[in-house]
Amino acid sequence: MNELFVIAGHFIDPKTIENIAPLGNGLINDTYKIMVGGEPKYVLQRINNAVFTDVDMLQNNIEAVTNHIRQKYENQGVRDINRRVLHFLKADTGKTYVFENEKYWRVMDFIADSYTYEAVTPEYAYYAGRSFGDFESLLTDLNATIGEIIPDFHNIEFRLKQMEDAVAEDRVGQMREVEVQKLVDKIRAVADEMCLGERLHREGKLPKRICHCDTKVNNMLFDKDGNVLCVIDLDTVMPSFVFSDFGDFLRSAANTGAEDDPDLDNIHFNMEIFKTFAKGYLEGSQSFLLPIEKENLPYAATLFPYMQAVRFLTDYINGSIYYKIKYATHNLVRTRAQWKLYEEAVACLPEMKRLLDH
Repeated sequence: MNELFVIAGHFIDPKTIENIAPLGNGLINDTYKIMVGGEPKYVLQRINNAVFTDVDMLQNNIEAVTNHIRQKYENQGVRDINRRVLHFLKADTGKTYVFENEKYWRVMDFIADSYTYEAVTPEYAYYAGRSFGDFESLLTDLNATIGEIIPDFHNIEFRLKQMEDAVAEDRVGQMREVEVQKLVDKIRAVADEMCLGERLHREGKLPKRICHCDTKVNNMLFDKDGNVLCVIDLDTVMPSFVFSDFGDFLRSAANTGAEDDPDLDNIHFNMEIFKTFAKGYLEGSQSFLLPIEKENLPYAATLFPYMQAVRFLTDYINGSIYYKIKYATHNLVRTRAQWKLYEEAVACLPEMKRLLDH
């Protein structure tokens, strides 16, 4: 634990630190709370640079976004701004991170009396839609350059090419399985229509926005009264289509089953979650959303289970070298589940379009 005190000392006076203890159970970064004056005052985080390989770009993105939102709130006369937007401390290096013992670290203010929720209810789906729509809206006039921290993260053409490369190489012989070939054929059969977003962008019709790209209910902080304070976990903020924030949320939130549910009868597309999330999102994004973006939000709801099916199947064909698995066919089970969710979402397209037309 002495190492953590030394690292935190690059950001704050080490003499004021009483204790540093683990915080939360994040899957990517290691997070700790720094105790000062008998209460958590700061958050210390080790940045996983295996996932985020360009830490300088990562922190520059976050600084640009948080500074811009802070300035907007100041101009609007918003109260309690320090609870409404994350604040990262500068280290003695002048940057918002340090490199120590082959690891990257950062420190941010701890927002007291704040809470996250895991449950996806229609109410919280509405809050999520409104918050992420507001988040994008605040950043529409950001002039700073925001880098693509994970290149081609939500580029379906790139993901399909990865699949085709895996099929061609067939490094562990998975293509001998009849079911795998059938899944590849199903994915190929609709690939052209699923690449709609990339085509519209090349035609100059669909812009890229500054998006969160990891839209989950637990990526928002609430106060004790249930009001949304701010959007958190900004590591994936980068240019993308609005489809990223809309579709990725629904991929997990509107699934009535588990992402890797072996019982496909459990998997349906929850239209009540779609309805409330879309309502909130349209309220938050009404100042900038173009007609072509709005009319293709149902497409986004089908794109993300499709894309995740492609990614899981690609990994299965490659021998499951990317996603952690619990058993040999785990990625194949995940593929089946995501494909079922894709089919369920496609079946709901007419109803989605009706809801958005009103």
